[in-house]
Amino acid sequence: MSYAADSSVCLDRILASTDMSGLTKKDTAIFTRRLKAHFPALFEKYTYVYGHQYDCYFHLQKLVEVLRDGLKNRKPALKKLDESRLKSPLWYRDEKHVGMAAYVDLMGPTLKDLHDRIPYYKALGVTYLHLMPLYDAPKGDSDGGYAVSDYRKVNPSLGTMTELEKLASALQKEGINLVLDFVFNHTSDEHRWAKKALAGDKQYQNYYYLFDDKTIPNQYEQTLREIFPQVRRGSFTYNDVMQKWVWTTFNSFQWDLNYSNPEVFNAITSEMLFLANIGCAALRLDALAFIWKEMGTNCENQEKAHVLIQAFNCCLQIAAPAVVFKSEAIVHPDEVVKYIDKDECQLSYNPLLMALLWNSLATRKTRLLTRSMKKSFPISDDCTWVNYVRCHDDIGWTFDDAVAQELGINPFDHRFFLNQFYTGRFEGSFANGVPFAENPSNGDCRVCGSLASLCGLEGALKSSDSNAIDEAVKRMLLLYGITFSIGGIPLLYSSDEIAKLNDYSYRDDESKKP
Repeated sequence: MSYAADSSVCLDRILASTDMSGLTKKDTAIFTRRLKAHFPALFEKYTYVYGHQYDCYFHLQKLVEVLRDGLKNRKPALKKLDESRLKSPLWYRDEKHVGMAAYVDLMGPTLKDLHDRIPYYKALGVTYLHLMPLYDAPKGDSDGGYAVSDYRKVNPSLGTMTELEKLASALQKEGINLVLDFVFNHTSDEHRWAKKALAGDKQYQNYYYLFDDKTIPNQYEQTLREIFPQVRRGSFTYNDVMQKWVWTTFNSFQWDLNYSNPEVFNAITSEMLFLANIGCAALRLDALAFIWKEMGTNCENQEKAHVLIQAFNCCLQIAAPAVVFKSEAIVHPDEVVKYIDKDECQLSYNPLLMALLWNSLATRKTRLLTRSMKKSFPISDDCTWVNYVRCHDDIGWTFDDAVAQELGINPFDHRFFLNQFYTGRFEGSFANGVPFAENPSNGDCRVCGSLASLCGLEGALKSSDSNAIDEAVKRMLLLYGITFSIGGIPLLYSSDEIAKLNDYSYRDDESKKP
C-alpha cells in the first residue's frame, strides 16, 4: 500500500482490499462500523510508532485482517456480550464487584474441578475471577507460568483449552467475569517463535532483540535497572546456538519481544484476540512498563509503551469491545497512574495502597498512607482501582520517596525497617514473612508471606496466645475492610478468606528452595 497521510484515505483503501467473504452480512456491517469509529485512533498510534518504516501500511493492512478474523472467531454469546457492554461501558465500576485471584492447581487442581467451585465463589460474592498463568510453559524454568510457550494451549497438568472455554462460559452464566493474564513483554525460549529464531529463521529472529556481540547491549546496560541482581547480572543472555546475545529482562529463558517490529505487534494482537475469544472479560497486562526499549533510558514507562497499549485497546474496541485491560505496573506511583485511562487500561492494580496498608500496620501510623492516597488515589471516573492486600507476587515498598521525605521519613531506612519487621527480624514484630531476592550487602529485599502469617496468626497459634490470635484476626479484617470500602474492586487472594498460613514445603522442592 502506498503512503497515505490521511486515515480516512488509508481506511478506504484497506476496506477495498480486505476480503470480508468469511463474515456474515451482520458481522461485516458491525466490523465496518467499528473499524470506521476506531481506525482514526488506531492509525494515529500505529503510524506514530511504525510510520517511518517503508512497509508500515502493508502491516496495517495485515493488522485489519487480524481484527477481522478475531471478530469472525468470536462466539455468538460473546458478540451478544459485546453489544451489552457497549451500552453499559462502565460495567466494571459497579460497587457490587468482588474479585478473587487464584492458581488453578491450588484451587482445583484442574480446570474441570473449578466448575465445582462456582457455588463457593458465588457464596463469597465473587464476580471477578482471575486465574493466574495457566498456559503451556517450560518445565522447571517457568517463572510461575509467566514464561509462556504457547498462548493457545493450557498447561496439560491443568487441563485443555476446551475445558477453559467451558469454564469461562459457565462463569459468565453465573455472573462471574473471567480475568486472564496477557504476558506480552516476552515469551519463553520454547515458544514456536523462539524455536524458529533458534533454527536461524531471520523473520523470527526479528521478533526478539538479538545482538551479534556485546557492544550495543553494553550501551543499553549503562541505564538499565537489574530486576533480579541476586539471581543473575545484567539484562542480556548469550545464546550458544545462535551465537547471539538475547534481551532477557527477567530471566534467561524469557526473551523480550521486539515491538519496534510491526509484525510483532500484529502477531501479539492475534494472540490477544484468541484469549479474548476464550471468554474472558479482562486481560491483565503483565510487565507492561517494559515493552518499549529506548537507548539512553531505563527502558521502563517509555512514551511508546503507552502508545502501544492504546493501540492494543483500539484493536479490542473493534474486535472484542466487551474486554478491558488491567494494568500491572509495579513502578513509581506517579508512573502507575499514567497507564490508567479509558483508552489505555480501564482497571489497575493499586500497589501503593497495598504497600502502605502493611506500612501502617507495622508503624501504627497512617500519615504516609493518608498523604500518599491524597496524591495518588484519584483517577478518571471512567476507570477503577483493583485494591488488594496480597497477591502472587512479593511485597515491594513502592511508596513515593518525595512524599516520605516531606514527612521526615528517610526512604532507605524505612524500607529496611519494613523488611526487617515483616521478616520477623525486628524486635516485637508479629509477622512471619520470608525475604525474597535479598541483597546481603545492604539488606534490601522484598517480602513473601500469606496474609495470615504476615498479620501474626502463625506466631500467635504457635504460642497459643488467645489475645495475640484475636489481634491477628483484627489486623486481617482491618486490611480487607479498607480494600472493600475505599472505592474500586476489592481483590481477595485465594486462601486469604480461610486465613491460610505460610506453606514452607517449598524448601524441600529443588526447583523452589532458596
